[in-house]
Amino acid sequence: MSDAWLVVGLGNPGPAYAATRHNVGQMAVDELADRLGAKFSRHKTNSVVAEGWIHPGAAKLIVAKPLSFMNNSGGPVSQLAKFYSLPAERVVVLHDELDLPFDTVRLKQGGGHGGHNGLRDIISALGTPEFLRVRLGIGRPPGRQDSADFVLKPFASTERAALPSLLTDAVDATEQLVDDGLLAAQQRWHAPRA
Repeated sequence: MSDAWLVVGLGNPGPAYAATRHNVGQMAVDELADRLGAKFSRHKTNSVVAEGWIHPGAAKLIVAKPLSFMNNSGGPVSQLAKFYSLPAERVVVLHDELDLPFDTVRLKQGGGHGGHNGLRDIISALGTPEFLRVRLGIGRPPGRQDSADFVLKPFASTERAALPSLLTDAVDATEQLVDDGLLAAQQRWHAPRA
């Protein structure tokens, strides 16, 4: 499976969390699966998985959503990587990022967890931080609102209007990361917008 990529969207299971900021990674992989024309089905790794190709001749994408809660994402991600025989460098995690303004996409490989418990658990379970990340900016909470409360709230109405653009950008960035490599994707997505 060396020419495959595992693309994981982080979030919490169930309808109560579906529209919250913490689930923006899962929202993005839903759009990616739609773009691939792939349907999710249950997998023995406590995940749902869809498989497809961006275009003919491209690497295979294994798109996954853990069915565990965000803070326990590591088990399903490491089990999926093992099941498909993929190293951490072939794992792409899409997740919410408080430290980026809303409607911003950034890419990186490795680094710390920045207080994100889903990333912390994945780093622990994989035994390395060297997986790739597509970071979807959700901004900081207003005033003195607690970050943990903020990420579990639905998007504000103005954010909901811009959310489709953020999800499309995240999917485009993921596809470019897989097709062209991290540096090329960073050069495009980290450049100031015109």
